[in-house]
Amino acid sequence: MAIATETGNKKQKTLSKRKAPTRLYARGILLGYKRSKSNCYATTTLVKIEGVRTREDTQFYLGKRVAYVYKAKTAIRNSKFRVTWGKVRRAHGNSGIVRTAWSKNISPRAFGAQCRVMLYPSSI
Repeated sequence: MAIATETGNKKQKTLSKRKAPTRLYARGILLGYKRSKSNCYATTTLVKIEGVRTREDTQFYLGKRVAYVYKAKTAIRNSKFRVTWGKVRRAHGNSGIVRTAWSKNISPRAFGAQCRVMLYPSSI
């Protein structure tokens, strides 16, 4: 916080300190569809959540909403941003990856992109 003083009138001018915006979601990366060697299951997408390293850590995120926000060429309702919603369903393996189900299947173009894992609905 900066304070400036005038010598003649002895007035103090206080400049407000800017707050950093608070992020209300955890960052995640869309990895790809759940699959085996020859089969691909497009209804289930794998997501790596930032800071989650074990299967036990994923328990907090089960049932949470996931948003994939992307930018399109044409504007709808005065916005070029679109969002696809999904839910965290269960853990996948022991290293913190989760399986997600989406309202519509995620496009393969989104693989490797960031998504938002919302902190609601809360189970606490």
